[in-house]
Amino acid sequence: MQGIRRFLVSFALSLAAVPLAAHAEPAKVMAPGGPGGGYDAAARVPLQVMQEAGIFTDGFQVTNKGGAGGTIGLAEFINTSKNDDNAIMSMGAILIGGIILNKSPVSLDTVTPLVRLTDDADVLAVPMDSPIKTVDDVIAALRKNPGALPIGGGSVGGVDQVAAGLIAKAAGVEPSKLNYIPYPSGAELVPLLVSGQLKLALSGLSEFKPYADQKRLRIIAVTSAERLPGVDAPTLKESGVDVVIGNWRGIIGAPGMTKEGRDMWLDRFQKMHASPQWKKKLADQGWSDAYLAGDDFAKFLDEEKVRQEQVLKDLGLVK
Repeated sequence: MQGIRRFLVSFALSLAAVPLAAHAEPAKVMAPGGPGGGYDAAARVPLQVMQEAGIFTDGFQVTNKGGAGGTIGLAEFINTSKNDDNAIMSMGAILIGGIILNKSPVSLDTVTPLVRLTDDADVLAVPMDSPIKTVDDVIAALRKNPGALPIGGGSVGGVDQVAAGLIAKAAGVEPSKLNYIPYPSGAELVPLLVSGQLKLALSGLSEFKPYADQKRLRIIAVTSAERLPGVDAPTLKESGVDVVIGNWRGIIGAPGMTKEGRDMWLDRFQKMHASPQWKKKLADQGWSDAYLAGDDFAKFLDEEKVRQEQVLKDLGLVK
């Protein structure tokens, strides 16, 4: 009997020594945007792929909390998920700008960077009958009179406006002089572009490609590092403008996540990224693979913050 008691005590102590990260329990996932949006997909799809591939099958629960460029969701995540190895959050380029623009009391300084997963490149589009045919024409128009070229895009301080600012800066034009007109979505840009009320617009490829295929507007450049499949347009870099930018999205872990927890998630994402299920999902969603993990992702976040803050200052949106 005494031997059995010693065995039970030893077994209990061994269980207590197992780190929290090893316990099987559902993942708690924050999506700092509404259901059905980009952050929601970035939160759900990777976990769904992990389930399909048998990488992580303990389930997950997504909480949607949108607003203020994602900073409301970030604040709740930071305040409720400290030291939780099973808590992660989707995030991306817009959140970086949201933190800066909203002078957010919370930042990414305390969270645990895990992975950048995808990128949705912007495209530059013009009306079909526009005299603007190339990026060189855009640069010439901006240098002549930036205020005379109304440029449509997404929300203030978002990826579209940052991209426009970077293009202006590369052309030697003061970004704050741009005539940038923000719209809630790319869908609202299309009729204005087709009618010629807008001379130039920036948005994600998925927003503009169907209309370009119908010859209702013309895509003249893409903001990705390489040409996009199915799009007959050069990159900005090919066109002599040294700008690469996209609406990238990734995953961060909770503040105070243990090394074991971080390693656990990095291993899961590495296996997911290598899976055929993920490759299919990228194609189905129209996402570009932008995988960057661990310390490399943390370094990228630091650089992205500096870059976006400078552009937002150049645009006159922050001091």
